[in-house]
Order: sequence, then structure tokens, then C-alpha cells
Amino acid sequence: MFPAQPKIIILLATKDGGEYLQEQLDSLRAQTYSNWELQVSDDGSTDDTIRIVRSFAESVSQRVTVRNGPRRGFWQNFMSLVRNDEIDGDLFAYCDQDDIWFPEKLARAVTWLGMHDARQPALYFTRTELIGPDGTSSGHSPLFTRPPVFRNALVQNIGGGNTMVFNREARLKLRATPVDAVLIAHDWWTYQLVTGVGGVAHYDPWPSLKYRQHDQNIIGSNIGVRARTERLLAFLNGRVVTWNDINLERLGRMRDLLTPGNAAVLRNFAAARHSRRVKRLILLWKSGVYRQNLIDNIGLFIAALLGRL
Repeated sequence: MFPAQPKIIILLATKDGGEYLQEQLDSLRAQTYSNWELQVSDDGSTDDTIRIVRSFAESVSQRVTVRNGPRRGFWQNFMSLVRNDEIDGDLFAYCDQDDIWFPEKLARAVTWLGMHDARQPALYFTRTELIGPDGTSSGHSPLFTRPPVFRNALVQNIGGGNTMVFNREARLKLRATPVDAVLIAHDWWTYQLVTGVGGVAHYDPWPSLKYRQHDQNIIGSNIGVRARTERLLAFLNGRVVTWNDINLERLGRMRDLLTPGNAAVLRNFAAARHSRRVKRLILLWKSGVYRQNLIDNIGLFIAALLGRL
């Protein structure tokens, strides 16, 4: 049974985030849903990040725990929290160090997740409002309209980790990820795995946070001419080939967890990448994979035609 007031574990990964961290923590304090706990994994900050977190811990009634991160990069930092046996809760929320959550963020996630069988992996994520370093709004992330299912997740990540909240069953599946597996990003893997094993994902078009864009961003906003150009270059310069190599190797190792239908999607997509040109396009079409807009889907088939899949 899904509890009436589920406990949410906020998983915050930090690394020299002192410049913007206080605003993020203040937005956690302002959440209308108060049954949360903050777990922080710090990847060796040399600024005042830890001081800011400890000061915050003294100002709230919720539990705040600071842990030493693995110091192997951002996704390893998040996954160290997902895998930690000392951390337990009903729901789990990834948290970046430089955003600003809207007050209703956790409450809306709880409402949606509470409508689903707690025995089924479930993942909630949203659109975002984009802001500059000074907090000035610069629009919103793309509005996605096609279903968030494995056929999309295999070739596109539409779920920003900073917006994601998932249930205990989803976390159990994530914990099954081989320790030596390489990820491109923790959020893309979360989207792929939850949908791949037959879980349900929900994209909420309501922006749940202010997503800060600045020079230190590891992943950008995915909107505008620059983002489209970068996606095109990723196809042309072979970066997408590398991403697909990584995704297919990891998903192949966890094939037994996938539903039969999604295993077939994976099999056809993998075969398409290594087939002759005409068969390549047929198998890609047969796999049913898709991106969220027409231009990107055309790009997907052009990449297949050029052998850049």
C-alpha cells in the first residue's frame, strides 16, 4: 500500500556549489510537502558548500545527512546515493545544487505517484523554467507531447534529473545496475530502466523548478538553435554512436529485467545499427523508437542512413 504521507528522500549531489546552493536549500525549506529528508553526497568540495549545508541542517526540522561522495563524476555521485544501504524511504528525488524548486514540486509528485500501485516502478518528471546565472527567466524547456515510454527513452532523454521523483520499486531496479556499468547520465538511465522493466513514467508539463543555466552546467537546456545544432553535431561526429554503444551494452546486461516487448525493441534497434543500409532503416522502423518532434525523428533516420546510429 502507498502510505498516506510517504517519506521523500531528497538526493542532493554537490561539488563546489556554494555560489547558488543557498537558494536551492531555501526552496527545499519552502516546500508545501514537509515529510522529506535530505541526503547530501559531496564530491570533495573546497568552497563553503559543506558549511552552507550544515547551517541549513540546523535551521530545519527535517533530517539532513552529509556523506562523502565517490569523487568520480556527477552521475557516480548520484548513483552512490541510490545504492546506499543506509538510505531508505518511500519516494526518492534527485536534486541539483544550483536550481530553485517551486513550492509545490514535491506535493505534485506525491499526488501523481500516489495514484499508482506501489509494487510497480513509477517515475515522475516535469518541464522546467530556464533562468540565467542572476535568476532572470529565459523561457521554458521544450514541451513534450508524445508518451514517455521505452521506445522514446532508448533514443532520447526527456526527463531532467533535477525534476525526477521515483518510488521504492524504481529505486530497487536502479540498485540492480551493475556497479561497474558506465552511464552517460543518471537521469537518462533512470528513464530507460524504469520504462524498460515495465514501469510507468509521467511527464508533467507544469514546470516544477527554475533550472539555472551557467558556464558550469554539465548538461544544458536542450532548447533553441544552439541545442539543435549540438544535437546534429552529436549525430555527425559519432557521439551518438558512442552513447548508443554504452546504452546497449548496459541494457544488454540487464535484458532479463526488460519486458518481452521492450526486449524486442532493444533487439531490433541493436540489429539496425549493424545491418546493411536498407535493412537498417527497416529494422529501425520496426523497433518503433522515436524522438519527440518531427525534425529530430528525421535526423534519427538520416543518422541511420549514414551509419551514424
